[in-house]
Amino acid sequence: MLRTARHAKILEIISMKEIETQEELCEELNKLNYVVTQATISRDIKDLHLFKVSGTNKKYRYAYINEMKGEISPKMRNLFKDCLVSMKSAQNIIVIKTLTGNGANAGSVVDKLNYPEIVGSVAGDDTLLVVCEDNEGANLVIDKLNAFIKQ
Repeated sequence: MLRTARHAKILEIISMKEIETQEELCEELNKLNYVVTQATISRDIKDLHLFKVSGTNKKYRYAYINEMKGEISPKMRNLFKDCLVSMKSAQNIIVIKTLTGNGANAGSVVDKLNYPEIVGSVAGDDTLLVVCEDNEGANLVIDKLNAFIKQ
């Protein structure tokens, strides 16, 4: 079975059901004839950047960043804050340095903030490049991001 097909099925499952544990996700996939182990699910969760959010009955469930479009959870804010090493503008481009392996996570948060000054972003392993419309926009985005992490 292709990993991409399994990933798509995982996203479908967690969008339809409140999946609280890796074991529950494993069971759901096995019911659909996807033969997986808990170790595979663990890697998939990491690859898909899934995280837990509050569900019903004081339980937590898996979610993904696009599902929460427009909302930044305190967990995501803390993730951004904790992985941030530096932010510096070079004309209309902002270079955000992160801890190793967190460039994409920082990019997801910045994209989700949906600042109108941002034209686009490109994430690497430990760096995020944010392209703004102009130099003034880049300075404004840095100010907004600094305010965001202080909330």
